[in-house]
Amino acid sequence: MKFKINREHFSTGLSQVLNIVGSKTTMPILGNVLIEAKDGNVSLTTTNLDLGIRCTIKADVSEAGALTLPVRKLSSIVKVLPSMEVSLEATPNFQAQIASGGSRYKIMGIEKEKFPPLKELDDQYSFTLEQAELVQMLRSVSYAQSSDENRYMLNGVYFSIVGKKLTLVATDGKRLALNEKTLDIKGDGEKSMILPAKTVAELERLSAKDSSIKVSFNERQASFEIVLNETETEKGLLGSIYLVSKVVEGQYPNYKQVIPGQMDHKVSIDRDLLQECITRAALVTSEKNNTVALKFSENLLEIKGQSSEYGESHETLAIQYNDKEVQAAFNPYFLLDPLKSLSKDEVIFEFKDELSPGIFKTEEGFLCVVMPLRLN
Repeated sequence: MKFKINREHFSTGLSQVLNIVGSKTTMPILGNVLIEAKDGNVSLTTTNLDLGIRCTIKADVSEAGALTLPVRKLSSIVKVLPSMEVSLEATPNFQAQIASGGSRYKIMGIEKEKFPPLKELDDQYSFTLEQAELVQMLRSVSYAQSSDENRYMLNGVYFSIVGKKLTLVATDGKRLALNEKTLDIKGDGEKSMILPAKTVAELERLSAKDSSIKVSFNERQASFEIVLNETETEKGLLGSIYLVSKVVEGQYPNYKQVIPGQMDHKVSIDRDLLQECITRAALVTSEKNNTVALKFSENLLEIKGQSSEYGESHETLAIQYNDKEVQAAFNPYFLLDPLKSLSKDEVIFEFKDELSPGIFKTEEGFLCVVMPLRLN
C-alpha cells in the first residue's frame, strides 16, 4: 500500500472515526484504524465490536493495499506534520512509513485480516431523511435516557415505526421525551428498536450539513449511511459515512402509559425567556434541595428557588393566563434540558396541579413529560 494525501483531509477523516475507539481496549486490534487504499481513495474504519464506522477520503493511490495502525497515535502525528502533503507506505512486516516535509515516522501496525469486518445490513426495513432532521429529533429526546445499567432497556433511544410515522422516545423514569415525524418509510407493519446511548451520541456528533441519512435495521443491528454533499467533499470526504451498531435487546416499556391525558391548563411561553428565568432561579438550589417552584397566576409566572445553604431566588415572567392559581415544583434541570434542545421560539406548557406532571409541547410532534417534586 502506498499513497499521498492532503494532511487536513487525512486529519478530518481520522477525526470522523476516532471517537468510536475507547481509551482502553480488550484487544489491540480494536485500538487500530483499518486503512484501505484503492481507486484514488482511502477508507478508514474503526470498531469496538458494538459500534463501527467507516469513511472515505480522496488520495493519490499508487499502490493498493490495506493495513491497520494505532488510530489515536496516528491522528496525533498527522495533526502536527509540517507539510500539507503526506505520504504513507506500508512495508511487508506490517509497518507504515509516514513522511511529510522533513518529518519521518515508522509506525508498527497489525495485518488487515485480524480486523473485525463491519456488518453490511440489507435494506429490508429502511427509511431516509435529512440528517439534520434526525439529529434534531435525537437531541430533543436523548437527554432523557437512563444511565442506570440495571434498567438497560432504558439506556438508549427507542425508535418506533407505525405506518409512515417515526417516533423517538427516551425516559429515565423521572421524565419522558418524545418526538414524532411522518416519513416515506420502506416496509410494512410495525417495527421498533432501541438504539444504544453511545450510538445516539455518535450520530449527534456526526453532523454533516445538508446531507441525507439512510437508516436500516433488523432485530440485532442498525446501520446509518450519511450521504455527503459538496461541502463535506471539499474537506476531502467522499461518498458517505457508514455507521453500524448493535441494538439493545429487550422489550421497551409501554411509554404511552406515562403520558397524561387531558390537562386542565395550557400556557404558551417564550422559550428563551423561560430558560433564562429557570437558569437564574436554579443558582441558589443545592443537591439537598434541587427544586424550583412554578406559580401560575393571572398573566404571571413566578419561579422561585430556595435552599438553606444559599438562600432564595425569585423570577417573574409575563404570560397569557386567566385561570385559577396553580403552583408546582420540579427539578430545574429536568425543565432546562428540553428547553435547551429545542429551536422553536415558543413552547407550550401544560399542567394540572401540584401532584401532576408538567408537559412541554411544540406543534411539530414534540413533548416532554416531567414528574413533579413535593413542594416544601
